[in-house]
Amino acid sequence: MDFTLHHQAVNSEARAGSLQTGHGTIETPIFMPVGTAGSVKGIHVKELKEDIQAQIILGNTYHLYLRPGTAIIEEAGGLHRFNGWDGPILTDSGGYQVFSLGDIRKLTEEGARFQSHIDGSRHLFTPENVIDTQRKIGADIIMAFDECTPGDADFDYAKKSLELTQRWLDRCVNQMAKTKPLYGHSQSLFPIVQGGVYPQLREAAAKHVTTIPSDGYAIGGLSVGEPEADMYAMIEVVNPILPKEKPRYLMGVGTPINILEGIDRGVDMFDCVMPTRNGRNGMLFTQNGIINIKNKKWADDFSPVDPDGTSYVDKQYSKAFLRHLIVANEMLGAQIASQHNLAFYLWLVKEARRQIMADTFKSWKEEMVQKLGQRL
Repeated sequence: MDFTLHHQAVNSEARAGSLQTGHGTIETPIFMPVGTAGSVKGIHVKELKEDIQAQIILGNTYHLYLRPGTAIIEEAGGLHRFNGWDGPILTDSGGYQVFSLGDIRKLTEEGARFQSHIDGSRHLFTPENVIDTQRKIGADIIMAFDECTPGDADFDYAKKSLELTQRWLDRCVNQMAKTKPLYGHSQSLFPIVQGGVYPQLREAAAKHVTTIPSDGYAIGGLSVGEPEADMYAMIEVVNPILPKEKPRYLMGVGTPINILEGIDRGVDMFDCVMPTRNGRNGMLFTQNGIINIKNKKWADDFSPVDPDGTSYVDKQYSKAFLRHLIVANEMLGAQIASQHNLAFYLWLVKEARRQIMADTFKSWKEEMVQKLGQRL
């Protein structure tokens, strides 16, 4: 996998680049729609490619491991053939999902023991079998197994958690070296920088991962309950240490404003469930602010969903009709809102790239941040 840095913005750490994978080229900065169970909820592959213009999507190791299971995915020839998406795919390691299980998981040096949220069955994730699982899923980019440190963790917990993540990373690297891709395309392992909200831990973590030659690096354990100011501060600690010639991936972030602030600080790749999850609940993101389509004010508003939107659903349907669908809990409402939000997120990073290349990113970003936070 090759990353080419094309331009650095003026008065900003924002970068425009391109990432070459076995399933095509990704132009950065990029937002990656989340396909938890192998599909982006409510969105067909045709719409992802042609309307939303997604360049890469995510699959979730924890969920795919439990259902349908790696045997089915391997028999299909990998996730690309199973779900019909022929572009790049990234899989997370399942560390965040195991962290989210709370009382039904236990971390040891060996790995993470947990109970399935589906049927209560017991399982063990280790750095080795998580790499094996991601080999079988067949994503182009796979993540190291880590502990996602809680946002409110004290220093001692965050330090012990980071040290465990670093020991697990060594085992992930060893397992990658012992195994090979199964489907004829290369797979790249991204280490994850943890360390909570403690600058000295983040600095040490960033320096540690750079000792491991990798095609890219991820920043994890942010947007998990800590104040936004702390998240931005940790990015500012980590990114100057990570190699400039490699892509930087901020995991699980976030709002449109979070994404622009991340780009401004030198992040290249983002993912989040927010566009689809919030869309299903009637929240629409637009260039001019946030719409809660459930509000009664939209009940007789027959203007397009978003006159400035790039998806065909933005012109095809009215706000009043979309509100009716959402309030009536009609499946189509969730699909329209999700498609709109994803198309908006992809527009946002594409426009950010254009502004970076034109050396106008900083002023554009400041103007956009003011608009994006408004409630319409």
